[in-house]
Amino acid sequence: MNLHIAISTDHCPRINISANMATTVLEKPSLLSSTSGSESYRGFCNLLYVILAIGSFRLVLENILKYGLLVEFNWPLRFIKDPTNWPSVLLIILVNIFILIQFWLEVRLSRCSSRMYSFLFQMINLSSILIFPALYINHCQPNPAGAFIAVCSYSIVFLKLVSYTHVNYRCRQDLFEKKHDGIKQTKDCVVYPQNLTLRNLYYFIFAPTLCYQLNFPRSPCIRKNFICRRSAEILIIFSLQYCLSQQWILPILRTLDRPLNQYSILENIERLLRLALPNHFIWLLLFYAYFHSTLNLLAELLCFGDRLFYRDWWNATDLYEFWNRWNTIVHDFCKRHVYNPLVNQLGFSKLLGSFVVFAISAFFHEYLVSVPLRMQ
Repeated sequence: MNLHIAISTDHCPRINISANMATTVLEKPSLLSSTSGSESYRGFCNLLYVILAIGSFRLVLENILKYGLLVEFNWPLRFIKDPTNWPSVLLIILVNIFILIQFWLEVRLSRCSSRMYSFLFQMINLSSILIFPALYINHCQPNPAGAFIAVCSYSIVFLKLVSYTHVNYRCRQDLFEKKHDGIKQTKDCVVYPQNLTLRNLYYFIFAPTLCYQLNFPRSPCIRKNFICRRSAEILIIFSLQYCLSQQWILPILRTLDRPLNQYSILENIERLLRLALPNHFIWLLLFYAYFHSTLNLLAELLCFGDRLFYRDWWNATDLYEFWNRWNTIVHDFCKRHVYNPLVNQLGFSKLLGSFVVFAISAFFHEYLVSVPLRMQ
């Protein structure tokens, strides 16, 4: 049986076409339209990867032909031999004094001896953690790079000791109010005040978290292959960052032979756009090297179980969502030790609590830049 399709219009005669010859039978949208239902664009992604690789290789080749090889491979030896770096190393070592003082005061508080004075000295000690490096750097004037690492270390220790003090205070309150009668220390569970040991404190100091707990989730063993992979990533990525900054960013900065206000607006925009690509690339490398490779390496060495150091910030739809997902370590600290106490215990509004968190974040961003550079 031969099936025919009849086609006719007002201006042409009726034509019978065999069904085997018909190419258009159903209504079908184009694949790139929103109604097509097609969500696979892997081929386009592969094409973009190829274009990106070719463009990046061209930029590298053009840079080397124009400026030559600018990377200095002896920078580790220069860093060690530079006498201005050693004061920063000493400054990092001295942070242990503040840690031990805070620990001693916490032990005194657990014994209910001079609680008011011990708490006052705790606040003084915590404040000194931020004041001392500023005075030390201003006096010794170390290399800004080493000073930045030292100031970051002091800031991390400050936040950790704030959490350590806050959690032990809450445990002390629960103990005095008899909220956990019958809870005894077991092999796998530590209770207050048995947690007040140097081993427990220094495990927290080195652990990749800012929020103290008496008991952390632990992984069962240390994986040697995992450590080797993360170590290789750290070495390769930080070396690549150094090469990019030396070979790509410094030549652009050296073209600035006069103040920015003496250039035209278009010239300033052109230089900013030239710096935007390498800066963004280095920023992405730094994120992976620190939040993924370094923190996972540290967690593996310490058998630290909770490794959610970041969430999918690349899928964030607004700035608020981005900052919540970008650095969960700091986000969890601010929520646990700043926002929740202000809103739930002191009766602050959510808006005011968010403003306080923002102000603290702004202070530390300014502190981490102004102190190493000795900006007055």
